[in-house]
Amino acid sequence: MEIIKEPSALRELAGQWTRQGRTVGFVPTMGYLHAGHESLMHLARGRAETVVASVFVNPTQFGPGEDLDAYPRDLDRDAAMAKAAGVDVLFAPSPEAMYEPAAATWVEVPTLARHLCGASRPTHFRGVCTVVSKLFLLVRPALAVFGQKDWQQLAILRRMNADLGFGVEIVGGPIVREADGLALSSRNVRLTPEERGQAPGINQGLALAEAMVRDGEADAGRILDAVRAHYAAHVPLGEIDYLSCVDPDSLETLETIDRPALFATAVRFSAVRLIDNRLAATVSR
Repeated sequence: MEIIKEPSALRELAGQWTRQGRTVGFVPTMGYLHAGHESLMHLARGRAETVVASVFVNPTQFGPGEDLDAYPRDLDRDAAMAKAAGVDVLFAPSPEAMYEPAAATWVEVPTLARHLCGASRPTHFRGVCTVVSKLFLLVRPALAVFGQKDWQQLAILRRMNADLGFGVEIVGGPIVREADGLALSSRNVRLTPEERGQAPGINQGLALAEAMVRDGEADAGRILDAVRAHYAAHVPLGEIDYLSCVDPDSLETLETIDRPALFATAVRFSAVRLIDNRLAATVSR
């Protein structure tokens, strides 16, 4: 596996792949890799001749007071995991290499970004879209794989990709969970032992919502109230940032569940904010 840190070197290599007609799969990450990232790399490996992964803690998607400086980093560990997962090239640039000092161009999808995470992180998805656009232009992938844990990000990037004509196939990888149901996240290491013990309750609450839909409950408000009660009882150390029932494509709020519904949440602990979601399908009667 080759490790590249300069965008110009990656651009030159990607040009060679294009001339050779190679199918390139791309997995963008912020590093501190875990089994969830590995599953995305395996997905890309199964679909592409050449697999590129990036490790870049993108400063433009962090707002004031967020955990940019505290975000865990370990490039040597990441490189070993990426190599074992079948990655051919690992791109690990510095912020200075990715952004000009006077950079003033942004890419955003404001209609989708105003919901869910975007309500409390208003500049987050602007940073995501901008860096992913830059990475797509460097790598020129045929397909790019993102995790479904951040469903909103996936929806936004699909819209951006279609609107700007990148021609990249956006592939969503299933959420990978710990044995107790907690969604894997690089930020999980920052939970205290007490918080880690309660954190699986996030997924349990979403599973409750899914079960209620399966049992025929169509009032989103009643379902969300039940999930809030579950969190109050089982995740008392967590503060709900949002808990929503939305259309999985438009991300607009659903009050009545008469179609597939996405239950999505973000929960804040002392030093970390965790997200999770579940897609619930209505039952024909």
